[in-house]
Amino acid sequence: MSDIEIFTQPYCPYCVRAVELLKSKKLSFSEINAPHGTAERTEAIRRSGGRTTAPQIFINGRSIGGCSELLAMERAGNLDALLTSA
Repeated sequence: MSDIEIFTQPYCPYCVRAVELLKSKKLSFSEINAPHGTAERTEAIRRSGGRTTAPQIFINGRSIGGCSELLAMERAGNLDALLTSA
């Protein structure tokens, strides 16, 4: 099973949408609260190669981007393949 981490911030509609997609697929994931100015946010930016948008999603330690990238992967049928390849 894949290790999924999602760094979110309060009141972020993109974060909510990404979390909803993961939940709808009945995936187990860690949601890390990472509002601006926190160590968690700094960690997400570092791990994502400097991306500052929220959410930041990591699958098996690899940054896949944010909500738009997650939804695009799902629409293209690539998300399930990524999740089962690990």
